[in-house]
Amino acid sequence: MINRKAIGQISSHLLLIFFSALFALPLFWLISTSLKPNSEIFIFPPRWFPSEAFWGHYRTAIEFIPFFRYLFNTLYICALSVIGSVVSCSLVAYGFSRIEWPERDALFMVLIATMMIPFAVTMIPLFIIFNRLRWINTFRPLIVPTYFAPAFYVFLLRQFFLTIPLELSDAARIDGASEFYIYLRIILPLAKPALAVVALFQFIGSWNDFLGPLIYLRSTEKYTLALGLQQFRSALLTEWGGLMAASTLVTLPIIVLFFFTQRTFIQGISLTGLKG
Repeated sequence: MINRKAIGQISSHLLLIFFSALFALPLFWLISTSLKPNSEIFIFPPRWFPSEAFWGHYRTAIEFIPFFRYLFNTLYICALSVIGSVVSCSLVAYGFSRIEWPERDALFMVLIATMMIPFAVTMIPLFIIFNRLRWINTFRPLIVPTYFAPAFYVFLLRQFFLTIPLELSDAARIDGASEFYIYLRIILPLAKPALAVVALFQFIGSWNDFLGPLIYLRSTEKYTLALGLQQFRSALLTEWGGLMAASTLVTLPIIVLFFFTQRTFIQGISLTGLKG
């Protein structure tokens, strides 16, 4: 007699495989189209595999736009944004979770409430502020806000910090350690999974950001990869092969990054929700 538990596990795995293939289908079609010659891109019925791999679209993707310049701009924004988010959010989350002070929880609720404000509401006021600061057409509007502790990351880190026993901090205080020393030498080393989640979220968000660079950047030499993809399209012609190849080049680094960090990412996500 077949074990019911085994049947349930097999059914669950088959269901997961089905949905994994379903979600991977657009990525497969993207890569397949990037390897097709122009004559096969819009052929009907469509072909899942190119008759012969055509790598010319990748050369077009690199030469049609200053790809490596846009790549450098994107990595520059991502790196500084990750540093800003990790440092500022960990400091604020430490204050909300490990230090007792009047109206701490009330102020934390106000901070969480800001997450419900859509970006469309703050977009114009932010543009006016950055314009008066003469930051338009610079990377500062895309980097500086991350140094003011985005609320979502503060929430994640606070939830993780609450799971760390308070006895560790109390023992350090008895030994004469300052709050900053406790934060730097005790809390942060224990919070590496949660910090990795914040860093990965911020990196992916900055890498994929299209609206921010579109609003604040005007010079083409300062464009990011997300804006560079738009240059493959025009009112009269779209370079579909080059667009698919460039999209593949932009997407693959995120996939590879997640592949190598998925264990830390999943661990951090699970641990940040253990205690409210």
